[in-house]
Amino acid sequence: MSTRAMYPGTFDPITLGHEDLVRRAASVFERVVVAIASNTGSKVPMFGLDERVAMVRNAVGDIPGVEVMGYDKLTVDFAEANNLNVIIRGLRAVSDFEYEFQLAAMNRHLTETVETVFLTPTEEYAFISSTLVKEVAALGGDVSEFVSPAVRQALLERVGRT
Repeated sequence: MSTRAMYPGTFDPITLGHEDLVRRAASVFERVVVAIASNTGSKVPMFGLDERVAMVRNAVGDIPGVEVMGYDKLTVDFAEANNLNVIIRGLRAVSDFEYEFQLAAMNRHLTETVETVFLTPTEEYAFISSTLVKEVAALGGDVSEFVSPAVRQALLERVGRT
């Protein structure tokens, strides 16, 4: 059986930690879809879905076996509709585990055809989150160590610090 995975998230914006997980996932799975959720629940994204898709394509579009798609449905429904049998989730810290465990259990309840796999980031990216990156950028801090140059520029333009 071939393993085809999806890495879902809002990617608002994509960070170097996200990119690291995509690159490592691409070395394990024959196909990886970076699936960008338009319905973010309680989160209000800084960037629209089309902007996030473009940023992610710019960041990881050169990786063989990786494609980028937006979606607006249950993650497991997207997985099944696109013949993906693994959901990749990143765990940065122990504090992430409880929420991610609940998501994995709910997804398993919704379908038995999709498994969840957890990856941890490399040490240098373990503390990075999109939320923190946006806050640092909004307050005038330098985010160049956390995001690609194109994402940094988009953040600076969005927060009015060009």
